Amino acid sequence: MQVREKILRKPDWLKIKISNNNEFASVSKILEENEVHTICVSGNCPNKHECWARGTATIMIMGNICTRHCKFCNVEAGHPLPLDKNEPIKVARSINLMKLKHCVLTSVDRDDLPDYGASHWARTIQEVKILNPGITIESLIPDFNGDFDKLDIVLSAGSDVVSHNLETVRNITPKLRSKAEYDRSLMVLGHISKMGHTAKSGIMVGVGETKEEVFELMDDLLKVNCKILTIGQYLQPSLKHYPVMEYVHPDVFAEYKEVGLQKGFRFIESGPMVRSSYFAERHINVELK
Repeated sequence: MQVREKILRKPDWLKIKISNNNEFASVSKILEENEVHTICVSGNCPNKHECWARGTATIMIMGNICTRHCKFCNVEAGHPLPLDKNEPIKVARSINLMKLKHCVLTSVDRDDLPDYGASHWARTIQEVKILNPGITIESLIPDFNGDFDKLDIVLSAGSDVVSHNLETVRNITPKLRSKAEYDRSLMVLGHISKMGHTAKSGIMVGVGETKEEVFELMDDLLKVNCKILTIGQYLQPSLKHYPVMEYVHPDVFAEYKEVGLQKGFRFIESGPMVRSSYFAERHINVELK
């Protein structure tokens, strides 16, 4: 990995105010008492305080240890614990206590499991829907190693949006993602759409990509009928992670959104602080035709 001679100074547009309030404390307590993990904490998301203050959180299932070692991710990697068979109901209960109308579910990769966790995913979605009638769900899923039979188990549970992140452009994928492949992720997104589900993806910028490569990625997503995209600034979780190569100016994020919409995307969330599930409720009723 290339090591920068000095760490880039974070610009003013990336500095956020952290404020605690009653809603933030309430969400934190519910999640802790129900032993539920979130990507907000495990991924060190910069929007945690804002989202929790709004009463929203992205819940991470199948534990908090991932079998993959991606160089951009703050989630712990290693040998996961066995699945908690009670986790689906714990997640459903937590969502009910938070009184959510929309929820985002995600997970670590579980390459150690025979079905990569697909049946656990499906059961969690089903339990959430049973205990929370009328709720809308976005499932931010791993690639299940490109096994469509396993993917179909999750799709059959009936999420409103199914998201799978490309994370970065084709050229940089091998540098950031330990096992996932660019073309395999495109195939997963294409299958999601082919099976009649709303497909969504997300990427980080500031890792050495060019504008032309981002535009090519947009074209690749549109070819598989993925028309919802989030674009955010990569922030290095620690010194052992991949370095930030550039802090992308907000004007460039605005350009990405404008170009993407012109190309045919129906919704693009693009900005320095944007993450995959940032204001995810906006993506539910997007017209994709």
